[in-house]
Amino acid sequence: MTETGFVPQALIYPEADGQPIAESDATRDYLLYSVEVLRLFFQSRRNIYVSGNLLIYYEEGNPQAVLSPDVFVIFGVNHRKRRSYKAWQEGGKLPSFVLEITSMTTRRQDEVEKPQIYASLGVQEYFQYDPTADYLQPQLKGFHLVDGVYQALPLGSTSDLIEFIHSRVLGLDLQLQAPVPALGVLPLPKELRFFDPQTGLKLLTREEVEQAREQAEQERDLAQQERDLAQQERDLAQQERDRAQQRAEQLAAKLRELGIDPEQLR
Repeated sequence: MTETGFVPQALIYPEADGQPIAESDATRDYLLYSVEVLRLFFQSRRNIYVSGNLLIYYEEGNPQAVLSPDVFVIFGVNHRKRRSYKAWQEGGKLPSFVLEITSMTTRRQDEVEKPQIYASLGVQEYFQYDPTADYLQPQLKGFHLVDGVYQALPLGSTSDLIEFIHSRVLGLDLQLQAPVPALGVLPLPKELRFFDPQTGLKLLTREEVEQAREQAEQERDLAQQERDLAQQERDLAQQERDRAQQRAEQLAAKLRELGIDPEQLR
């Protein structure tokens, strides 16, 4: 209470901004995919927080100082679940990596407004991905912070002609992989995938891991069935050889009973 008897109201930091999680299936799918695979990749490191579409308050006492990246990674804080993120309660830590799943309707925000805020907050890397290829060419762009200004990261290409941008912050490649189009269908937009250059493996979702496990089990079962079949064929061949040997011995015995030397008939 102040000297005038006025009791100041506690500041309210909303946990939602009233906006939908995503404006299209493609935006939602890639947002969820990116958060999931990055969480799985960093799950053994408890001081890395991966989330997306979460309100981040970066100025104490100012609920208007808020942003909500589609995907972000913060180093140096526990990866517990949060309803919102208040930087002053987290040692001042803010995202080092941000990915926006962009579109024509969010173009100005993603290309002008958000980069200015992210740069001012020291976000080291800022990526944009356009899942429907509406306007961003190439579909993936990345930037790193140099003296407070974002500089474009180079777009590379693998030996298989897969375009990618390397994230130093994550230690991962963000790849643009071309899906196989159906017969008679125009080429589809390229798909965003995270790739670990250290292991040479693509980062998989839990569903993809389970599918890969089931496929591996099916392939092992099929290989075992083929081995079993080959063994059965070898067993049948051996049985046939044994029967042929038995018939030969029986014939030789009958010839000897008749006074004929089987050796002379060879």
